[in-house]
Amino acid sequence: MNALTEALTSFIQDEIVIDDVIVEAETDLLLTGAVDSLGVIRITHWMEETAGVAVDPGDVTLENFQTVTKMAAYLDARVSA
Repeated sequence: MNALTEALTSFIQDEIVIDDVIVEAETDLLLTGAVDSLGVIRITHWMEETAGVAVDPGDVTLENFQTVTKMAAYLDARVSA
């Protein structure tokens, strides 16, 4: 896990998660209800501020935001682009 992924995991665990869910790389954050729609907005804002990427609203899908692993892959692709 790289530093950006660790920071994202910590941010989600400390600031976003509902009901004391433990966030791991493959935790399904959306379908379990651990993260709600406002949480997704806060995560995208964090990504834009911390990683310096613009998150296209069309990219906010289960494929990109369901787990920390998927978010990290999305971030890596955006940073590399």
